[in-house]
Amino acid sequence: MAGTAGLSRRQLLGAAGALSLIGGPARAQHAMHDHAGAAHSADMSPTMGMVPEAAVPAMDQPLVEPEVRRSVNGVLSTTLRCAYAYRQIGGVRLYVRSYEGGSPGPTLRMKPGETLRIKLINDLPPNRDGLPADISHPHQFNNTNFHFHGAHASPSGIADNVMRSMAPGHSYNIEIALPADHTSGTYWYHPHHHGSADIQMSSGMVGALIVEGDFAGVPEITTARERLLVLTQVVHDANGMIENFETLFPETATRFLAINGQRRPVIEMRPGEVQRWRILNAAYQDDMLLDLEKHDLHAIAYDGIQLGAVQKLKQLLIAPGQRADILVKAGGPGTYALNAAPYDQGHPSPVGPLARIVVSGAPMEMKLPGALPAAPLASIKDTEITNRRKVVLSATAPEADAAGHWQEFGFFIDGKKFDPGRIDQRVKLGAVEEWTIVNTHEHDDHVFHIHTNPFQVVSVNGKALAVPEWRDSVIVERKGGQVVFRSRFLDFTGVYMLHCHMMNHEEMGMMQTVEVYKA
Repeated sequence: MAGTAGLSRRQLLGAAGALSLIGGPARAQHAMHDHAGAAHSADMSPTMGMVPEAAVPAMDQPLVEPEVRRSVNGVLSTTLRCAYAYRQIGGVRLYVRSYEGGSPGPTLRMKPGETLRIKLINDLPPNRDGLPADISHPHQFNNTNFHFHGAHASPSGIADNVMRSMAPGHSYNIEIALPADHTSGTYWYHPHHHGSADIQMSSGMVGALIVEGDFAGVPEITTARERLLVLTQVVHDANGMIENFETLFPETATRFLAINGQRRPVIEMRPGEVQRWRILNAAYQDDMLLDLEKHDLHAIAYDGIQLGAVQKLKQLLIAPGQRADILVKAGGPGTYALNAAPYDQGHPSPVGPLARIVVSGAPMEMKLPGALPAAPLASIKDTEITNRRKVVLSATAPEADAAGHWQEFGFFIDGKKFDPGRIDQRVKLGAVEEWTIVNTHEHDDHVFHIHTNPFQVVSVNGKALAVPEWRDSVIVERKGGQVVFRSRFLDFTGVYMLHCHMMNHEEMGMMQTVEVYKA
């Protein structure tokens, strides 16, 4: 047969297979070409376009922490590029939106009183849709912006302004100055463009932002090895992408859980060693109940704010948006599981392995701190309160909830969906207010978050906390759950957001504007 000299049996079969896929006139023309005796090889590769790739271990690899970028001479100046990237995680090859091609993005480290300057380059492709009539229908997934979650900083201009729209194909400058007395601790950054934030965060567009300097006088903490653990829920469609809201909305959408973009990584410790884990729940939707086999967890800070005493925990419940700084003292040699344990938040939280802790080697005689310095923020007294207000979280659902399409659900604050042109809460600069957050939703807990100023939780479901707790995000339980907190509205005027940090709910309308004004 002309043109087959030197071909192996496998190549001949491959060529025949390729010919069998050519239909109609094209096949006839190909056959005539063969009959004329012209020498050629098959037009299509025997692999049919499939490119073999080296197998990537799905799990049990050493924990890898993101690249670190630090401030220099009082300024952290960097570039963040938003673009699609391939990711290998848990044996799955994804093609999703990212910061700098990674997930999570680079860890940014700066100090109080310093300035963060970012050139954000939006290299995502053009949007394929217009603005919907209802802006609380997810849309225009490639618009973005930048939020420094937990920062006490200006919400206006080019600072921590989540009202900005950063369109594909353009670059934008961001400049956020931290006050000299800003709390030191674990913070993070993520997109906050209404319509696209959920899709982008679930893709892995998240990163840690560390404000350095906490516990400087506590050697048991400063000498401990520091690890960053960014928790995420991994979701994807059949093509390894996240291009439709239907990929995210079902409560069972999570495929598996990850730390630092790895499925069940290995964290190494030596017997008796103390490590400091900065844990960030960057999940787009669900709480996680963390359980470390045969070990206690010792909390020293929440949401970037130091505690005044160590909290010994058997398990740690951490909601989307929250951070917890934990000391772990390793036990004897062995392998221990860090798991997300079952938890009911109105629907089952995702469960499964997060990491394996391998304890081996020569023992280290390290101690946990006996005491911590006083908490950095003064407790808010009854006599300081200048105003009280109530905020109600609610939702509607179709009669057959499990069968409902996402468009049949509605999420509201004070009975209204988000409207960026409406001011929902007006607060005078310098006010000290007590807010009661109520969740009337029968089905789900919600995660209340407010920008710019942290708050002090004083009671939950009518029960006063023995020690009021500073937070920027808090779980409000379903079926009438209530959280009462107090907050000082200091330093910055402008418009910013309060919302549910279960980002499916925020994207579908559970957000309000807050305007702080100077009289």
